[in-house]
Order: sequence, then structure tokens, then C-alpha cells
Amino acid sequence: MMNSLTMTNSDDSRPMAKWSWWLIVAIATVILFAMYGSILDVYEISIVLFTSASLIALGQNWPGFRLHIAAVTVLSLIAVKIYGTELATADDNFFLIYLLASQSAFMWMSALFVMATATYFLGLFMRSAFTEKVGSALTWSATTMGMAGLMIRWRESYLISHDVGHIPVSNLYEVFILFAVITALLYLFYERRYKTRALGGFVLLVISAAVAFQLWYSFGRGAHEIQPLVPALQSYWMKIHVPANFVGYGAFAMAAMIGMAYLLTSSRQKANPNGLLATTMPDLAMMEDLMYKSIALGFAFFTVATILGALWAAEAWGGYWSWDPKETWALIVWLNYAAWLHMRLTKGWYGRPMAWWAVIGLFVTLFAFLGVNMFLGGLHSYGEL
Repeated sequence: MMNSLTMTNSDDSRPMAKWSWWLIVAIATVILFAMYGSILDVYEISIVLFTSASLIALGQNWPGFRLHIAAVTVLSLIAVKIYGTELATADDNFFLIYLLASQSAFMWMSALFVMATATYFLGLFMRSAFTEKVGSALTWSATTMGMAGLMIRWRESYLISHDVGHIPVSNLYEVFILFAVITALLYLFYERRYKTRALGGFVLLVISAAVAFQLWYSFGRGAHEIQPLVPALQSYWMKIHVPANFVGYGAFAMAAMIGMAYLLTSSRQKANPNGLLATTMPDLAMMEDLMYKSIALGFAFFTVATILGALWAAEAWGGYWSWDPKETWALIVWLNYAAWLHMRLTKGWYGRPMAWWAVIGLFVTLFAFLGVNMFLGGLHSYGEL
């Protein structure tokens, strides 16, 4: 699977591959509606249709993504089949214990992301294209295990009880895994688009940091245990608000790490034009363009997520905005990146100041994402550490 997943830099112009992908997603959607359509409400039907359209759009010209989704689907279905109707099956089944139970999949994801980070940097320092390809393969594999783990955890929650069952984006443990997976997918998309792997180690540093937190949160706080949802989270809004939010967070984090690479490269080009970073890193203009596109993408999704959050708040708490600490800091994040885009598009700002701004923006975003849960209360207190 790894060798196939590294084939992301080649153009996929074969019409048959695209038509096959559309057909597979359409058939899967029809089967899902045939099996569960009677219990889906209009909102859930809309989510399924939007997800199907998104899968078709992403997979149309991205062979690696198609293989990723196929691998996630196969691993998830195998796990569901082995589990049957008993969660206790995981206590004595070899494949669940060491590979396919959600916790096992997340451990594989964590190890593979750390290995990928080291491999990308090794490839950069050795100037080895092959080693960097191995880094891409490890990243694809880690992303596949993480996404499969989320799907399997979703099923595990329903095996505990139908009342406990929920999409696994309800607490910090689950969303840190979601953050790692989304950020990696965003990076892999742009890695193919810009045909460079030199930025992989920098971007995966922030993913490895998320993995480290997730492991501490799991072993130190027992956060991996599946818990029932608090009443405010028992809503279809969670299925769209949280993923949209974390596309934004992932894009902002990637922009910050690219900004860091930009700053290091520009400094080394002045100090030692023939040095490693000066000669192996992508062109500064390319990194700046990628940083801009990452922030623009993140801003779009974060804007949508904020609007969805307001609609959810109106339903759950009776008002669209209450100046809750989480809401306030979400507004600060939004204003920060709105200002960044405004300065770039209307004032022509570029270069090191914008890279520094992107890096500092990560700390603003990190406080909104994690610091509020650690130090502040409010209506989002269910996310406390």
C-alpha cells in the first residue's frame, strides 16, 4: 500500500479512473441510504450528500486520496466485521488488539507520524529524493491508520450503547487525532500540487506535537475512554461544525510551519548562500504562495465553522452569541487572519513580516484551541483538560 500511496506527483488524466471513482462513491452512497435511509433525518441526509460530493471532488484528480479512502474503508469494514455485535471481542482477538481496534490504530498512527517527521528531515539533510518519498509513504500510512481509527471508534461507541454512540469529534482527545489527520491530508495535497517534499518535516513537526499531546492525554488522563455526550453536543451540528473548524486549524498550523521554514531559509540564504537550507528548500516565492493559500483556505473554513457554531449555539443555548471565552477567542483568531489577508491583498505586504505573523498566529490559534480549555471556563467547559 505504501508504494502505491507515494505515486502522488504523477498526473492522473485517465478518464476511466475518474469515472470509476465517481461510480464507486455513488454506489456506496446509494447502499448507505438503502440500509440506513429510514433513520436519517433531513440534516443527516444533507451531510451524507455533501460528504459524497466532497469525496468525488477530492478524488477526481488525486490518486493518493482515492487509495487512502479505499484503504480506510477496507480496514474499517474488516474491524466492524470482526467486532460483530460485541465490544468485548477486542479483548482476545489478535487483529483488534494489535492493529484494528481504534486505540491500536491510533498507536500506529502516532508511531508512523513521528517516523515520517524524522524521515522527511533525514531526506532533506541527505538530499535524498528516495528518503523523502519514504516520508510521504509513512505520512499516507499514518493518515490512513488515523482516519480508520476514527471510523472504528465511531462503531465502538455504538457497541457500548446506542445512547452512547456518536461521531468521534466530541472531546480534546478525539479532535487532536482529527487535527493530525486533516493537517496531514492538507499537506499531502499541497505536496503533490507544488511537487516538493522539502517542507514535509516542518509541517509534520506540528503534527508530531499534536501526537505527543494526544498520547499524554490518553495515558495521563485516561481520555481515550469513550464517554456519553453531554446534552449540548447531542446535535447534528457537531458533525459539520467541528470538522470545518479543524480544516481551519490544520490550514493555519500548516501556514505557520511553512512560515517557519520561510524564515529559516531566508536567513540562511543571506548568511550562507551555498548552505543546505539555501540550496535544498523550495523557492521563497513558492513558500510564500503556499502560506497565503493555506491561510486563505483555513480562513474560509473557519468562517463557515464560526457561522455554524452560532447557529448551533442558538439551538442549544438560545442565543447566537454570548461572548463565551471560546467564542471570543474564535473571533480573535478570525480577526487575526482576516487582517493578515487584508494586508497581503490590499497593502501588498509580503516576505518575512507575513511569515512572522503566520508563526505568531499559530500561538493565537493554539490558545483558542487549547488554552481556553485549560485556563478559562464558560459554556464550552465540557472541553476542559
